Amino acid sequence: MRLSQEKKDKIAEQIISFLYHSFPKQPFTAEISREIARDEEFIKKLLFKLKEKGLVIPIRKSKKGKTFTRRIKWRLSNKVYDVYHSKQSQ
Repeated sequence: MRLSQEKKDKIAEQIISFLYHSFPKQPFTAEISREIARDEEFIKKLLFKLKEKGLVIPIRKSKKGKTFTRRIKWRLSNKVYDVYHSKQSQ
């Protein structure tokens, strides 16, 4: 089943909204896919597209500096967080 670009954009908006509301927590891809109720690989693909646009930032190391081998945490870029925060507070 193929999704239209419009539906993919709406799902990407849900991802950004989830990341904003979970700030300062940085959820793993699996947590995001569970929350959005979509396939993990599909969400991962969308997250990498959002990364290319500069909207999200992947985190590949733990707080202790240990590299995640198979998992990635995600957060909003500072620019996007500031814009989203200003829109939410209006």
